Amino acid sequence: MINYSIAILSAQPGTKKDQITHTKAYGVSQTNETVDLNAFAKHITDHGCVYSRGDVVGLLTIAVDCLREMMLAGKRVNLGALGAFWPELETEGARTTEEFSAANIKAVNVRWAPGKDFKNLRQEATFQLVPGRSAQEDAIEIIKNEDTIQGLE
Repeated sequence: MINYSIAILSAQPGTKKDQITHTKAYGVSQTNETVDLNAFAKHITDHGCVYSRGDVVGLLTIAVDCLREMMLAGKRVNLGALGAFWPELETEGARTTEEFSAANIKAVNVRWAPGKDFKNLRQEATFQLVPGRSAQEDAIEIIKNEDTIQGLE
C-alpha cells in the first residue's frame, strides 16, 4: 500500500515561490519506512533465496561498486527488467563550442530508465490517503503539548 497526501503546488513546476500564479492539488507519496541494505538483503532471502543474507549483501555491494565503475567509464548498463543506468552531465553553458571545456561540467549524475517491471506500477498499486507531513508534525506537537499539560496537573 502506498500512502499519499494532497499538496497544493504550482501548476507550472519549477516556478519560484514568489512567481506562482496558478496552483493545483497534487498527490504526494508518503513513505513510512526506509529499508537499508541489510533489511533488503534479508527480504530477498525470505523469498526462498538459496544464498545467505551476507551473500546477498556482498553481491549487492559489489553490484553497486561495479555500476559506479561503469558510470565513470561512460557506459550505459542495461539490467534487464530493472532498467538501464547511464551517466548524465550537468553543465554550465558557454557562449561558443570553443569556450566550452570540461570545466563547464558541474556534476555527473546517474540516470535510470525503468525496465518493463518498473515502467508504471499503477496497475498493481493500492493507495491510502494520509495527512501531509506538516499536518503530521502539527498533530505530534499537539500530542506533546497535551502530555506536557497532563504531566503538570
